[in-house]
Amino acid sequence: MLPAALQQDIRHSVSLALKEDLGIAPLAELDASFDVTAMLIPAENSASATVVTREECIVCGVAWVNEVFKQLDEVQGTETNITWFVNDGERVKANSVLFEISGNARILLTGERTALNFLQSLSGTATLTASYVAELADGKTKLLDTRKTIPGLRSAQKYAVSCGGGNNHRIGLFDAYLIKENHIAACGGIDKAVATARHNKPEIKVEVEVESMDELNQALTAGCDIIMLDNFTTAMIEQAVHITETYNQQHNQATKLEVSGNMTIETLKEYTQAGVDYISSGALTKHVKAIDLSMRFS
Repeated sequence: MLPAALQQDIRHSVSLALKEDLGIAPLAELDASFDVTAMLIPAENSASATVVTREECIVCGVAWVNEVFKQLDEVQGTETNITWFVNDGERVKANSVLFEISGNARILLTGERTALNFLQSLSGTATLTASYVAELADGKTKLLDTRKTIPGLRSAQKYAVSCGGGNNHRIGLFDAYLIKENHIAACGGIDKAVATARHNKPEIKVEVEVESMDELNQALTAGCDIIMLDNFTTAMIEQAVHITETYNQQHNQATKLEVSGNMTIETLKEYTQAGVDYISSGALTKHVKAIDLSMRFS
């Protein structure tokens, strides 16, 4: 679902970001003439510039940058040319030139900050993800993202996670079950919650969050696809892996285990060595440190 969502989300999010910067209402027409500083420059002036990263990073956000200038060109009747020297998912060194851009000087300046905001933020997410993935390189454990994303940038950040080598968990509330403690309480138990999920939408995966060994056993018996171990100690995780592997063998089941809760890069290897299938981390998308980028006119 992510590629399909991206195509419409990129245009929508870029439009909102440009209008936000220009002080234009979301449903009004885009108009670059609201940039009062750019209006100081003669309308016919052309310019060219380069965008450089000041630090090593994994690049992400090419389509967002392109869309910024595409939308400005559409409403202003201009033509901006962008030459990229990198691709999304590519690691680059500090001081590398990411792209060259040329066109109407006003448009380049009006679109600069919005374009770089997307590029620096998404590259930050991809770069952090890559550092987590590197810690898991020697094991079977896969890194997952979560729904703890910046509002309005769900598909963009999940795309950035994939550029960094991570894996997307459910995109939202619609494409997979994640039955947590409040759902369990409201449904009357793990078994009832899982049974109802299978009845309502048998085609999608069912995941249950557990907080104890007793709940782990209940989730295994209920036959869910994934069990999330919330805030388990390493010793408890190792025990849960043994219990799950034994149950799967005895009942011809393929339930996977996921670890979540207070995940840091320092604890990743400890958890993957315990033998879990997945580690999910909200830090990938909520602890965003933008990459230091710079645009310089030539």
